Amino acid sequence: QTSVYPREVVLRALHHQAASVVLAHNHPSGTVQPSRADEALTQTLKAALALVDVRVLDHVIVGAGDALSMAEKGLL
Repeated sequence: QTSVYPREVVLRALHHQAASVVLAHNHPSGTVQPSRADEALTQTLKAALALVDVRVLDHVIVGAGDALSMAEKGLL
């Protein structure tokens, strides 16, 4: 498990003058199913970025030969 700091994500988005972002991370276990922690982090980042008018378009989870789009699954 890795720590993600919303402040750092917001700073990077602002640095690049982003209007929107696509989040992505890998699951070394190989499974692409989002955990409760993934869902909670996505909502936290979405809320933090919304404060500076940056939209989260998707959060992609990558596993062994597979990927899952949280937007396609209706999890955003």
